[in-house]
Amino acid sequence: MADPVVIVGASHAGFQIAASLRQHGFDGGITLIGDEPVLPYQRPPLSKDYLSGKVGFDMLLMRPDAFFREHRIELITGTRVTEIDRNAHRVRLNNGDAVPYSHLVLATGARNRVPPLPGIELAGVCYLRDLAETETLRDRLSVARQIVVVGAGFIGLEFAAVARAADKPVHIVELVDRVMARVASVPTSQHFGEVHKQSGVEFTFGAQVVSIVGEGHRVAGVELGDGRRLPADLVLVSIGVVPNVELAGAAGLEVGNGIIVDDHLLTADPDISAIGDCAAFPCRHFEGRLARLESVQNAADHARCVADRLVGKPHPYTALPWFWSEQGSMRLQIAGLTIGHDAAAVRGDIAGGEFSVFCYRGDTLLGVESINRPADHAHARRILTAERHITPQQAADPSFDLRAAAMAR
Repeated sequence: MADPVVIVGASHAGFQIAASLRQHGFDGGITLIGDEPVLPYQRPPLSKDYLSGKVGFDMLLMRPDAFFREHRIELITGTRVTEIDRNAHRVRLNNGDAVPYSHLVLATGARNRVPPLPGIELAGVCYLRDLAETETLRDRLSVARQIVVVGAGFIGLEFAAVARAADKPVHIVELVDRVMARVASVPTSQHFGEVHKQSGVEFTFGAQVVSIVGEGHRVAGVELGDGRRLPADLVLVSIGVVPNVELAGAAGLEVGNGIIVDDHLLTADPDISAIGDCAAFPCRHFEGRLARLESVQNAADHARCVADRLVGKPHPYTALPWFWSEQGSMRLQIAGLTIGHDAAAVRGDIAGGEFSVFCYRGDTLLGVESINRPADHAHARRILTAERHITPQQAADPSFDLRAAAMAR
């Protein structure tokens, strides 16, 4: 029997590597350790269909309990790994147990960024990243009368769409001057902001929250830097995440904005890999610079890459990043990394809500943002993966055959 693999973290990346190892014929022991007291589940629906009540928890599960038994995956839930003993090749758990490994995979993910604000601990201040947080938020949303969202990124906007569909008033406070500024081009950002405004969402841009105001132990509003106070009995804080690197750092592994790995997703210790939201890796689609990506695609593709290596088929990680967000009637799909683009070409009908933005730096296509145009997204992924050259003029020309460009050999 092959040597045991231990996986710390049972979200998308952790589950996928366990499943991929068995799929590829790995016959050794696999132990999957998660700190949540439930079976591994999908996170994207939390901010959409699960929050709105359209689906139940059973629809979130990666696989039913029987899957883990049938595939000989020892699943340990509700348990934290407290220490990595690299010399002894074992991890220690918070229940006092020790689990030996031949290879250790860190899929520790990330946690909510919690701002050091007065009143941040008040009841009614919520987050939206895991199942428990979502269930708390769903309960509070059902009785909320005034809602403030801090942060206009994917999660904040997805929540706002669900809240407005339930006819709840929503006011979003954003530090910069537009929605999704970190991840989306100006045309995409402007369109999403306008549609949310039309649905009734209020925005305050260029504003900083300086405190959360309470009455008793409950939230009553947020105070802005200019002295204004926005009333609220529910505040969602959605200002990004922090990678969980402490376990790796305490074991002497290199960490920064993520656990540092090479292009095979290995740390400096040849017996320890890191994957998913916690890993900072040299990204082929980011000029080889270190990137830490927060997406299900990246988590799953990282896992498959490491699984290949562990069954004797090593290769560098080169997968194209892609992302998506569903906000009411709007579906945003992003292929590639558009960070640092200096030009954009629009294809389609912005006014009609169906268009794509091709983002360039110089003559190089960095990525494509598609709004309600799934075919464009599929073609863009092929084009970017194959590194085919499409000019901004071609991208903007409705007569240009994007499908032919994507399928060319």
